[in-house]
Amino acid sequence: MSGIYIHIPFCKQACHYCDFHFSTSINKKSELVNALVKELEFRKDEFKNQVVETIYFGGGTPSLLTIDELRLLIDTVYAHYNVVSNPEITLEANPDDLTNQQINKLANTPINRLSIGVQSFFEKDLKLMNRAHNAEEAKQCLEEATIRFDNISVDLIYGIPGLTNENWLKNIETALSFNIPHISSYALTVEPKTALETFIKKGIVDDVDEEQAQAQFYLLVEELEASGFVHYELSNFGKPGFFSKNNSAYWQGKPYLGIGPSAHSFNGNQRSWNVSNNSKYIKSIDKSILPSETETLTQMDKYNEYVMTGLRTIWGVSIQKVTNEFGDDFTKHLLNQSQLFINQQLLYIDNEILKVTQKGKFLSDGIASELFKVN
Repeated sequence: MSGIYIHIPFCKQACHYCDFHFSTSINKKSELVNALVKELEFRKDEFKNQVVETIYFGGGTPSLLTIDELRLLIDTVYAHYNVVSNPEITLEANPDDLTNQQINKLANTPINRLSIGVQSFFEKDLKLMNRAHNAEEAKQCLEEATIRFDNISVDLIYGIPGLTNENWLKNIETALSFNIPHISSYALTVEPKTALETFIKKGIVDDVDEEQAQAQFYLLVEELEASGFVHYELSNFGKPGFFSKNNSAYWQGKPYLGIGPSAHSFNGNQRSWNVSNNSKYIKSIDKSILPSETETLTQMDKYNEYVMTGLRTIWGVSIQKVTNEFGDDFTKHLLNQSQLFINQQLLYIDNEILKVTQKGKFLSDGIASELFKVN
């Protein structure tokens, strides 16, 4: 099984923390949608031996597309790819785009999962991040969306400067009050060359407090697990039966096709990525030339990626798989490097699976980097 990711590189306005590829001008939206259709058509042979289980509209803000544009892209996938009978089709959406009328229209398309970028239910936080919606729109859209969609994920951000633990708990409780079956939650990070970095350097906004972020992460884990969610990946919590199939495929090393400017693809041995420029992407696709770069992964690259993704998930890192796929030297390295963290009760081994402890969850990326093989 595999998935298709379709990148929609448009936003109404730029969030202060975002470093993804997007444009606030939608003048070329129609041209870009046509280019996405063409890319899907001429890359079909790359996936001729694959069965598509998920289609994911990411961005940017995919909810800026019209219903007809979304249908065109979905129809193109069905026309050229082998799709399972009931695929997970996700649309990332912002609350201000999800009017009652639009939600009803979306419910009459093949889209069966919404990932809604709420981020916070407090006006102060939304203004600091320069989100396009307000708190009331967030609540209203969830009230309407939960009537028409069973499978909904909400994004929340913790570690926001000025966000108290009390208000963070209120954010979690508000999301839970809508009976949402999936929550993705991320620590606010200060990416280079973003507006947030500039504001912090100028003293306009306080810097991110890592200790506060860590405390809010553990509050999140405690609250959601108590409410029946499974913490199946570092930033993702789902009720049983509602894990993201799209994201789970990434973490489990399944192949995927990335369509659109800046989109990444993976075939098991190679990773490729399209140019992060809308105009260059459109011009190149019009000439039937894929504007991408490719790298072939070494055994070391594959091992390091498996360790990184494995430790972030409930599936952990299989010692037997490391031996079978990478050899005894890699297994010896993994066990030797892990011992310090096992002694610190940050890692443990259960049935030949290496996993992070509850104490080690927030540190899993840093721990994984210490287990990497570099030569």
